[in-house]
Amino acid sequence: MELQRSGSQPSSEGPAENFIGIIRLDPLFESPEPARGRGMSVTFGPGARTAWHTHPLGQTLIVTAGCGLIQLWGRRTVKIRPGDVVCCPPGEKHWHGATGTTTMTHLTIQEALDGRAVDWLEHVSEEQYQAAQDAE
Repeated sequence: MELQRSGSQPSSEGPAENFIGIIRLDPLFESPEPARGRGMSVTFGPGARTAWHTHPLGQTLIVTAGCGLIQLWGRRTVKIRPGDVVCCPPGEKHWHGATGTTTMTHLTIQEALDGRAVDWLEHVSEEQYQAAQDAE
């Protein structure tokens, strides 16, 4: 058994090549081999969001605070709130983040395939993000 105490791992900022806005990344766990699971708490400031991306083995998001947005490529944007659980299938192109006026925190759980848990793509344009603000 391994116990990781709360606050024992440093927070970091989301890198500008993968995120827009103020993002705080708080690692939770990275399972030792042969397991592949990884978990993180991600907090988005108002208007902050990921770039478009995919996950080779999928991703599960659990919203813990605030109000956010998620959009799968070619689909309408959906608002997400505390208690919502979103399962993104492997290879599904998507983005997620906060609304323009609120913060949003979610836990993200994913597995790595050959050491890679995410493939980053282009940024969500301002036009795409502004259109997302009307999500239900």
